[in-house]
Amino acid sequence: MAKLDLDWLVLFNALYETGSVSQAAERLGIGQGSASTILNKLRAQFKDALFTRTSTSMEPTPFARELAPEFRQMLEFLAQARGGPMPFSPGTSDRCFRICISDYSEIVLLPRLLNALCRAAPHVQIETQKIAPDSPRQLQSGELDLAIGFMPDLDAGFYQQTLFGQSFVCLAARDHPRIKAPRLTKAAYFAERHVVVPTTGTGHVMVRRALAQEGVARTVALRLPSFLGLARIVAQTELLGIVPRSLAETFVQQEPVRMLNLPFNVPDYSVKQHWHARFHTDPSNIWLRRLIAQLFLEADDEQPSA
Repeated sequence: MAKLDLDWLVLFNALYETGSVSQAAERLGIGQGSASTILNKLRAQFKDALFTRTSTSMEPTPFARELAPEFRQMLEFLAQARGGPMPFSPGTSDRCFRICISDYSEIVLLPRLLNALCRAAPHVQIETQKIAPDSPRQLQSGELDLAIGFMPDLDAGFYQQTLFGQSFVCLAARDHPRIKAPRLTKAAYFAERHVVVPTTGTGHVMVRRALAQEGVARTVALRLPSFLGLARIVAQTELLGIVPRSLAETFVQQEPVRMLNLPFNVPDYSVKQHWHARFHTDPSNIWLRRLIAQLFLEADDEQPSA
């Protein structure tokens, strides 16, 4: 590591974000040949290809993905030592932000965010993955920039900001042969068969607890890995499904389904954006958080996780 040149780290970071030697060179104001030379020196230093060419871009190897957050942290430290963090220019940046979200957020929130990015930062890219048990570690390491959803068990070291409140409703086919009254009773609910989506990041655990308190087991006919196909299935069968209200409002516009209030109490919950304290003052992270807050915010407080 003592042999590493600062220019090598800068080139690595630019190539990691752009996926292109030519774009990285253009960003740094150097020739493509010089960028290729630096990349070869990095490969020799670490005895790894670091980036391999695919049909669309230069993709980082697994080892390069491990190096990326460490190199980024080094550059941030050096930038601060020179007098502050490097500014973020959304109008010209082609950075790829990595966000973990629930599939519910993918349907309801992501289109709105992408439209806002198209106007404010046309070259910025978004890469998403599902909220998972490993998401907190990835937020801490810098592999992920933000998480959006329901993550009540984050440890200290994370910040959170409430975007909006959410509740659950029941989804049924519009022409369901037995569910016709505007008010769904407990007897009618538990008499039917159900489709279940036991996903993380959506507050599903509160639905499970509420059902346990009722002391009556529902008949589960189908378990799905996500909400993506639920509305079509509900519309074409007699199954009932519990979904977040905002998602149900979207489904009602897309499929012949209707939403009904649940006949038992499930607590409301808050959809929040979460980030690690390491990136609390990072200009690009701040910019993305503020953009999301402008789109969805109900409260303007940024608070450390308990």
